[in-house]
Amino acid sequence: MKTIVYLLIGTFFGILMYKSEAASWFRIFEMFEFGAFHMYGIIGSALVLGVIGVQIIKKFNLKALGGQEMRLKPKDKSVARYAIGGVLFGLGWALAGACPGPMYVLTGAGYVSIMIVILGALLGTFVYGLIKHKLPH
Repeated sequence: MKTIVYLLIGTFFGILMYKSEAASWFRIFEMFEFGAFHMYGIIGSALVLGVIGVQIIKKFNLKALGGQEMRLKPKDKSVARYAIGGVLFGLGWALAGACPGPMYVLTGAGYVSIMIVILGALLGTFVYGLIKHKLPH
């Protein structure tokens, strides 16, 4: 049952991403050139909804679909790790024209060449997993 719920939510998210043009390379390029507010509006809306969602989870002590408690753990406050990670993420986003969510949406929309980007992202994640323990905290 959980799998069906996740599949439906993912499908809805994919349709929303595609119809809002958040998976459009042209919209992303336009954003990085500061040419239009479109993508900033989408990102800002997601940020506001995310903050509201986290506050609701905290206030009502909501549980996940499987019944396990959703504890939000405090994050490490290291500036360097977020600066380096943010720059790498931003560079990848700018070069590929897609961040992780839209990559899968573009695959579903028939843009087969995005599979190269997905393979690169998976490889990068795998390499990070191998060297994570060696990186400074």
